[in-house]
Amino acid sequence: MRRNWAARLRLVTIDGLRAVVLENEALRVTVVPDKGGDVVEFLHKPTDTDFVWLSPQGLRNPHDHLQGAADDVAQFIDHYEGGWQEIFPSGGAPSEYRGARLAQHGEVAGLPWEVEVLADSPQEVAVRLSVRTRRLPYRLERTMRLASGTAALEVEGRASNDSGLDLHAMWGQHIVYGEPFLRPGARIRLPEGVTVVPHDSAINPAGRRVQAGGPWRWPVVPAEGGGETDLSVVPGHGAPSDIVYLTGFSEGWYEIVGDVGLRVEWDATLLPYLWMWQELGASTGYPWWGRAYTIGLEPFSSMPTDGLAAAVANGTALSLGPHETRTSRFRVEVLT
Repeated sequence: MRRNWAARLRLVTIDGLRAVVLENEALRVTVVPDKGGDVVEFLHKPTDTDFVWLSPQGLRNPHDHLQGAADDVAQFIDHYEGGWQEIFPSGGAPSEYRGARLAQHGEVAGLPWEVEVLADSPQEVAVRLSVRTRRLPYRLERTMRLASGTAALEVEGRASNDSGLDLHAMWGQHIVYGEPFLRPGARIRLPEGVTVVPHDSAINPAGRRVQAGGPWRWPVVPAEGGGETDLSVVPGHGAPSDIVYLTGFSEGWYEIVGDVGLRVEWDATLLPYLWMWQELGASTGYPWWGRAYTIGLEPFSSMPTDGLAAAVANGTALSLGPHETRTSRFRVEVLT
């Protein structure tokens, strides 16, 4: 029965792409299975706050974009609308693993996913999305549940090795935040004891926010060029672009808080790293052209953002044995 109250679910089309809307009294969450299962809306209805960043280029159907030079980075970037992507089986830069060439952020973010409705009642709605990778023998599933009367989305992911071989992977949640929710002075809270590992090199030739080296203790760290910077405070427009890796989580959670906040919880034994990507308008070349003001807080199995081969080499890659399945659980809750 179609409902406009309590928990409800809609199968819709957005810009020619299949989408699923999970909604209750407090939240509206829009997922696009045809575009990597991306979450393109996480709206807190009482405050009209959408937490995800939407890029200026908007949502694009990859099938409608056939021009441009072949490029393993542009394959992801040219269709990147912001939001929240599942990253698997490689994260970051293009990489090669056992003869398989993997583009920027791996395979599943660019593939169409299948959708199955698991629950559709006034008490709860739930869908399961699934996809098989094409260059490596993996199956990925994501179940998303929204119960009536809550401001929290429950997510369970399953990564399965469909081969009889031992394999590696990187698994992450590419969650990025933007305006109007994200603003200068907003706060990022983490458990005690977290450390900061800077990326080896600057991601923007114009400079970086955090001094190379480390590891440093969260949140006040040496700044590039001298002095200190407090990573727990969101800086203003034009602050240096950077990426750092946070680790040492006794519990997997963070909170990002402005006028309203969001708490993300995950299994830090499976995903022990939190990538902190900061693109605040300082990058004036491709692909941002000074138009991005966003911070990503991305739970990951591995580091750095150099692709699967680098994670295998440094021992942080996830291992999956023959026909093994690994399970991850997330909870994303609005704080008021």
